[in-house]
Amino acid sequence: MLTIDNLHVDVENKEVLKGINLNIPDNEVHTLFGPNGSGKSVLISTLMGYPEYKITQGEIIFNNQKINDLSIDERVKLGLGVSEQRPPTIKGVKLKNLIELLVPGILGDEVFKRNMIDHYDMSKFLERNINDGLSGGEMKKSELFLVLITKPEFLILDEPDSGVDPEHMIMIGSMINETLLKERCEPMVRNSGLIATHSAAILNYIHTDKAHVLLDGKIHCSGNPAIMMDQIRKNGYSYCIKCQNNLMEDQL
Repeated sequence: MLTIDNLHVDVENKEVLKGINLNIPDNEVHTLFGPNGSGKSVLISTLMGYPEYKITQGEIIFNNQKINDLSIDERVKLGLGVSEQRPPTIKGVKLKNLIELLVPGILGDEVFKRNMIDHYDMSKFLERNINDGLSGGEMKKSELFLVLITKPEFLILDEPDSGVDPEHMIMIGSMINETLLKERCEPMVRNSGLIATHSAAILNYIHTDKAHVLLDGKIHCSGNPAIMMDQIRKNGYSYCIKCQNNLMEDQL
């Protein structure tokens, strides 16, 4: 579904991503591990098409279509949905206004919208300005709710567990799983996605199929999410570089 081929990206004339290769098939959700400053947010912003992130080399292919030059709204229409690490506060725009803009006014979507508002107790936020005066957990909940109701084919999450207390973490996990659900009658079939995290706390609530470690703008290794995170917690991210170097030496 999503293929990234030799992606190089500059931010303010400095190369941040230095040859990313990544493939996420249909119905798979992958984790992107990495410490702060490793390039996770830059990769996610590039996937969504923010203009300040300049692709100097490589391709992004989504559903067999090259999307390098597409605008943000064109990528959203194709099925990409993103929840940002630090969603902005928007004065003068109420949450209900944005929901009405995002959800088509047909009966099926209206029923789905109302059911989700009730299920996730969003009514108390509808008349408030976007993210105005909300806690970290409430901001993440509000941001993710807007993604959920658009039913994206491919979900991109930037540090969904950052700044979230345990009480809200359970709710955030539930909303992510709801967003990934492709068909209610087929709970074993999911949409695809990419979840960036450095703490991995969210993985206690979501199953991911594969993990990748991003350090200094490059993916250094890939594997089982639980095993990799266990090693990172015990030995730090430098362990991944050492492990990869040993593997390369063994192949020579």
